[in-house]
Amino acid sequence: MGERPEFMKFLKNNGLSIVFFLLFVGSFIGQTLLGFTEHNRDLAELNSSEIGLGEYLFSGHFIESTFENWESEFLQMALFVVLTIYLQQKGSSESKDLNKNEEVDREPDPNRKDAPWPVRKGGLFLKLYRNSLTISLLLLFLISFMLHFYGSLKDENAENFLSGKPLESAIEYVTGSRFWFESFQNWQSEFLSVFVLVVFSIYLRQKGSPQSKPVDAPNSETGE
Repeated sequence: MGERPEFMKFLKNNGLSIVFFLLFVGSFIGQTLLGFTEHNRDLAELNSSEIGLGEYLFSGHFIESTFENWESEFLQMALFVVLTIYLQQKGSSESKDLNKNEEVDREPDPNRKDAPWPVRKGGLFLKLYRNSLTISLLLLFLISFMLHFYGSLKDENAENFLSGKPLESAIEYVTGSRFWFESFQNWQSEFLSVFVLVVFSIYLRQKGSPQSKPVDAPNSETGE
């Protein structure tokens, strides 16, 4: 009987991450299955035999379509984390206050109760930890960027092979238009979504959301 209250407590404490992870898994399965169907349709049009799902998971089509999107998400989040350190937007809940230091700006206190171990350790561990969110997001962006390039080149050359065209080298491909078109079409949508959130949060409200100011807050009030 004691396990159920603990489980419910776990769900309550982690509800936001659990729901988003389940949404990710469901969307990822949908992308995989529909991408698999679409890729085999493309192969049929090129008079090539269909491939199995296991083979598809290692295809350029799957790798490119997956990491092309992950790349833009991690770039957006990394830039948002960094730029909100130095830049403000008057009236936005996504900005720090223009006239005072925020709690996130204070120096870490190694004597604070339950402080993370890198804070207590200090030195290099603290220097890395104090920037660990940005470092992690940038690393995820770079990994996704490289995998996007690898998958896109592999998919391009698979199409070239089936069409009887010469294969492209990595240098030829990176100086061409397709890879950068794929990147920029995703980057622009991510930057637009952040712009919309920053500006909309000046004038619009959502009761109960930490991404919004209080409903009765004036438009000029900055921060949550």
